[in-house]
Amino acid sequence: MDATNVQLILACCTTAHFTVASVLALYARHKVQYLSLAWIMVIFFFMLLGMTVFADMIAAYTPGVLNPIVLTLLVAISYLQSIYPLSFTLPGYLQWGRMWKYASPAIVLMVLYAALISYVRRVEYVGTMDQLIDHPFSLDLLLRVAALILSVWYIVNIFHLPRKVSHQVEVPRYLYAYTFILGLSALFYCYVSLDYSPQAFMVYLIIFTALNLYLCFRTLETMAINLPKPTIDTVKEEPTEEELRKAEEDFNEANLQRFNRLQYWMQNNQEEWTDNTFGREQLCRAVGLNRHLVLQSLRSQGFNNTRDYINSYRIDYLKRQILHHKIATITECLDAGFGTTKTVRTCFEKHEGRNLDEFLEAAKQRAQVGTEEE
Repeated sequence: MDATNVQLILACCTTAHFTVASVLALYARHKVQYLSLAWIMVIFFFMLLGMTVFADMIAAYTPGVLNPIVLTLLVAISYLQSIYPLSFTLPGYLQWGRMWKYASPAIVLMVLYAALISYVRRVEYVGTMDQLIDHPFSLDLLLRVAALILSVWYIVNIFHLPRKVSHQVEVPRYLYAYTFILGLSALFYCYVSLDYSPQAFMVYLIIFTALNLYLCFRTLETMAINLPKPTIDTVKEEPTEEELRKAEEDFNEANLQRFNRLQYWMQNNQEEWTDNTFGREQLCRAVGLNRHLVLQSLRSQGFNNTRDYINSYRIDYLKRQILHHKIATITECLDAGFGTTKTVRTCFEKHEGRNLDEFLEAAKQRAQVGTEEE
């Protein structure tokens, strides 16, 4: 691999991490749980930025077995990766004391190796497999093997930490798969440290960057879910054909009038959309508009698509029924127009940002308290 390709990959990875670090730093101003992750992404950004200066060396480098520089990166990255996935769900990791204690084995090991290089006059440096066989118990090799073992320990924690804290806090489902893939990528870097090649190192950096971008997109998704949803206002009269024709002169007004027609129909035909077979095609036929105009009018008012719009009515209806104690079980929730219990749970959490089963339980408890008071 030539230096130009290496520099291009490093530049892309550096830019991606700068973007991720900037976004998370902005989020950290509003939610402290993102602070740890933002700092770690800043560290990754500067590490990659430093590598771009040595692109020529990385492309032509033949460091041999368990090179100290490669191992130092392995220890640092595996340590940071073993703590930052849980910063979303475990703010306790922001406690500096705990982080320093967790990092102390790596710090001690690096200090010992630095002291060995600096103050010991003659070190049996091992760079090839033949030298490894000739000097299996050299202090230099033992410290590097210790660094590899410590890195593996940190990597094992990547796999296990979500399960360890799941009984204390709610861990998002995606985090289990994410940490598993993250652990596999770290193990791949262990292989790179044993048998270094520029191509393998670049593959690792691409995977590393892709995983961090994925985590950033998940963060954006979490924030987007919590954004205010479009409100459903009552439309007392359906717009006439003449009003629609007049509105055609103004793009925004035309979309508003079409949206009002949709609103009027939905608010006066509940028995239609509480049928789980009701969808986009039926809605278009009912209001006399094609799919393009329906979608255009819905998006002009903040709805993502026709399905989200119909489901917003179903969720609103479901909430009223639950609060009025007309629906008490998850199976009865299907009466709002959903096909399966999985769908109703997913839609409710997406629109309301809370768990449907917990909402049902809370409503049931309020009903019991009201009965006892009477």
